[in-house]
Amino acid sequence: MNNRLINILFIFLVFGLLWTGCKEDQIKPTTNCNIPAWDNSSEHLDGSDFQKVIDEYTAKGLPGISILIRNENGVWAGSSGMADIDEKVEMLPCHVSKIASVTKSYIGVLSMMLVEEEVLNLDDPLTKWLDDEYTSKVKNADQATFRQLLNHSTGIADVIDDNNFYLAVLNNPSRFWEPQDLLKFVYGDAASFDVGTSTEYSNTNLLLAIMVIESATGRPHEELLREKVLNPLNADNTYYHWHDKLPDFVAQGYFDLYNNGTILNISNYNTGSGNGYGGIYATVYEMQNFIESLLRDKTLISQASLDEMLDFQPLVEGKDRTLGLGIMKDFLNRPEDEFGIGHRGRDLGYTADCFYFPNQDATLVYMINYGTDAKSELREVFYEFRGKIVDELIGD
Repeated sequence: MNNRLINILFIFLVFGLLWTGCKEDQIKPTTNCNIPAWDNSSEHLDGSDFQKVIDEYTAKGLPGISILIRNENGVWAGSSGMADIDEKVEMLPCHVSKIASVTKSYIGVLSMMLVEEEVLNLDDPLTKWLDDEYTSKVKNADQATFRQLLNHSTGIADVIDDNNFYLAVLNNPSRFWEPQDLLKFVYGDAASFDVGTSTEYSNTNLLLAIMVIESATGRPHEELLREKVLNPLNADNTYYHWHDKLPDFVAQGYFDLYNNGTILNISNYNTGSGNGYGGIYATVYEMQNFIESLLRDKTLISQASLDEMLDFQPLVEGKDRTLGLGIMKDFLNRPEDEFGIGHRGRDLGYTADCFYFPNQDATLVYMINYGTDAKSELREVFYEFRGKIVDELIGD
């Protein structure tokens, strides 16, 4: 997500042109949820210190934070602020929230499983699986491979950067998008660079990746995701919108659209969810289970497949992360041994981080029901929080 959508949304609201679209809202007013009986966070030695940090930043304006930290003293899950401001429902760690682009890591794992099954090869050209109708109209798609989709080295334009896509979202906020319809927004758009010569994050890459998966398997990718990734993790409170019905304990999503301290509820604006680059909703407990099963316990895929995922691209100047296959090495602005591996998630009304810190054997996952990828005063508050909670985790 970026500032263009926010600017266009602002214009529509100012002139009263925004309408709600044809579909019923998927996210209803938030209800309370039940913290698992096995959660013993109250016994964690560092819990009060972590709680002070999240309370500080909800006091600074972030609507709600749900967070889980595992360190040498065990697992602590906590929360602060509100899951639903209008209904006065406090945020709890058991609330489900949108994890946005963290979805890409789940798709990366699914991709590696299909490679292990020899259904796909990482170096398959897209032209092997996708019709010329698509590869001829998307610049660089006729030269790119499946691997290059997953590590963002295709140079293919990002659908999220297209103004016409934003207008379509605003005209029908809760539309369920099909991948072929989304892809049309980048037809003919210039590529950022020649295939394989650089790295630039593009949501279109994961959109194309799920199209490859469906072509190679002959099955909907959402069924494969549930069958091969979510079910083995017993992820009963992980949902892939719009393919799964969302529960009634989903946190509302907010944004300070006018940048005046008044946040608006934009929970039901669907920016292409369910098409590989976003759409998963989960609890912090199940996010922890996913990232630790992948990187700490190493039970999801083989070591050879994990090594492929963690083959990171060269660091691009000015960035503090580098990209692997559906995963990233982040916090590279910190001391060399303090990096995390996982993924960021940013959407219009939601923010998430899901990281394992291998040198500290620590895990940090959190969800904030506020959009932080576009400019607002709270965006800077979030980035301050992001640094401070890692400081608290690592002990700096």
